[in-house]
Amino acid sequence: MSENLQKQRTFALVGHGGCGKTSTAEMILFNAGVIDRLGKIEEGTTALDTEPEEIKRRGSIQSGFAGYKWNKNDHYLIDTPGDANFCGDLPYSLAASDGVVFTIDAVDGVKPLSRKAWAAVAKAELPAIIYLNKMDRDRADFDAAFNSINHSLGISPVLLQYPIGSKENFKGVVDMLSGEAYMFEADGKVSKGDIPADIADEIEVLRETMIENIAESDENLMEKYLEEGELTPEEIAQGLSSGVKSRTLFPVCIGSAMENKGGSFLLDAIQTYLPGPLEHSAWQGEDGATRESSLDGPAACFVFKTLADPFAGQLTICRVLSGKVSGDLSLTNTNTGAKERLGNMLMRVGKDQKPVKGEVGPGAIITLAKLKETFTGDTLCDDKAQFTLKKPQLAPQLITFALSPAEKGDEDKVFQAIQKLLAEDVNLSLSRDEETGDILLSGMGQNHIEISVEKARRRYKAEIVLNAPKVPYRETIRGSAEVQGRFKKQSGGRGQFGDCWIKLEPMPKGAGYEFVNSIVGGVIPKQYIPAVDKGVQEAAARGYLSGSPIIDFKVTLYDGSYHTVDSSEMAFKVAGSMAFKKACEQAGVTLLEPLMNVVVEVPDEFMGDIIGDLSSRRGKVLGSDSTAGVTEVKAHVPMSEILKYAPDLRSMTGGQGTFTMEMSHYEECPPPIADKVIEGYKLSREE
Repeated sequence: MSENLQKQRTFALVGHGGCGKTSTAEMILFNAGVIDRLGKIEEGTTALDTEPEEIKRRGSIQSGFAGYKWNKNDHYLIDTPGDANFCGDLPYSLAASDGVVFTIDAVDGVKPLSRKAWAAVAKAELPAIIYLNKMDRDRADFDAAFNSINHSLGISPVLLQYPIGSKENFKGVVDMLSGEAYMFEADGKVSKGDIPADIADEIEVLRETMIENIAESDENLMEKYLEEGELTPEEIAQGLSSGVKSRTLFPVCIGSAMENKGGSFLLDAIQTYLPGPLEHSAWQGEDGATRESSLDGPAACFVFKTLADPFAGQLTICRVLSGKVSGDLSLTNTNTGAKERLGNMLMRVGKDQKPVKGEVGPGAIITLAKLKETFTGDTLCDDKAQFTLKKPQLAPQLITFALSPAEKGDEDKVFQAIQKLLAEDVNLSLSRDEETGDILLSGMGQNHIEISVEKARRRYKAEIVLNAPKVPYRETIRGSAEVQGRFKKQSGGRGQFGDCWIKLEPMPKGAGYEFVNSIVGGVIPKQYIPAVDKGVQEAAARGYLSGSPIIDFKVTLYDGSYHTVDSSEMAFKVAGSMAFKKACEQAGVTLLEPLMNVVVEVPDEFMGDIIGDLSSRRGKVLGSDSTAGVTEVKAHVPMSEILKYAPDLRSMTGGQGTFTMEMSHYEECPPPIADKVIEGYKLSREE
């Protein structure tokens, strides 16, 4: 098995949305003989996009998995989504990979979302092959796309093939290593041909540049190249291979996945240049421990995806980190302490799966059915040699919506349906707002939330209505006031009596709430003083203007009176609440709105539009910074103005802009906005 592992490959297909990753996976599987025809995304017939929502929107919304053989060697492929709404768990897929095939569209070249995906690949420190796809498209521009790799990604691309013809006349490639031309035939096969005379000189110059780049990646090769002026084919191949694995060189293959042009070249490059699982650096544990990627070590698997299958139930997708794994093995989940018997191990190709016989070693991507207490991010391992893989860091959720049932009383059904989705989508977050009672669903964008709700409706028959969440406004005190709160109730028998004098004062921003007991002489007995404090706090939580909590104030209790028979904790609590409301009326209350720290990344040409748009949202631009054609704009923007920013940004930038936001601080709400909020609250109270 050890010899087989040397030639085994486990890799992720990564790139921006629409660059053709799923079509590239389709081409790979077709050339490997796993599927007998090339499916099309437009027709919903690809092997890896199988969810109804994927077929409907013509794009991946979750990672797809496939195993295949190339030249009798096992390969495992992870097709990752490129849409910003659905690529949030990319770090988990990269954690399960030994290398990457990074796909770039020959029409658009490197886009801002490509840079974001490339940053994730760089962070994971994975070797990569670049596949320049869609070379046959009308607006394909090989030179511009290839140059964008160098300029925008800041890497040394090594061109493995040069195109013969372009756009609809893309008919072959020149293999830069061998110097031979290959022409595409109708069935995707290739035949040797002649290098066209009009590109022969350019090929010679580019080949010289390629050899120089390879030589520069290795001191010994560089020394020989400077002395002798040339390298042997074996030295070139060896230098390129070691340069890829050290992430100093990045080979570039070209082709058209839809037309099955260049598939065999890409498969050969994956086999030749990407590393095997035994070459993976030691795995880093949560507690600082490490685990070698070794066949002889104790068994360990990392769960990097959970899927829900309508027939098989929960499916757990694992990467074997170390040791030998078989179906009769029982492993411990080191995150929960649960023991899990693996049972039948399956190999997936899209929604199809077949049993895996015998043992598998490091690098294998296996599917396990019916694990009870194991989910995404967990590590399964030998109980006698426990190890917990450090979880990759995920990006924060960007948008939150409030959910409500279509039928009143179905709140629990809605909550349970969405909760089931959390197991397979680590980028979703479900919570309840204690203030408003809303069920809140947070995700990476509006599409992400909408499609998740669509899934819940389809799978769990939960009729859900999406509402914009309520903005968590706050209120605060403007001035000071001294008032009496007196509660007296007599209705035969024992009555209720509580009497207190309080002083209300504003506190500095962020200081919170302070209660001071200045009672002397026992005018209010000690046992009733906490009740006054509680009455004040409860009244403050209900707000004065808009039903929003009042913050940053100080209450001093300094006088009062009591009745030996009628006074009680409840009476003083009511008196405290009455005093606070009266004090708010005298001191004045103002509405505060939450401001968000917003960071927007867009191509330079959109910077003016973005700054203008943020200003129109009452945002305050704090600064901007431009690097390699991408501008980063930082701003403070009121939350109410940016709740649905994701679709607007996508529209303004043609899908090329990305943003993050997090809570910053509260500021006084402008009177026209405050009036609308207060009016809306009054109307809701009346209804």
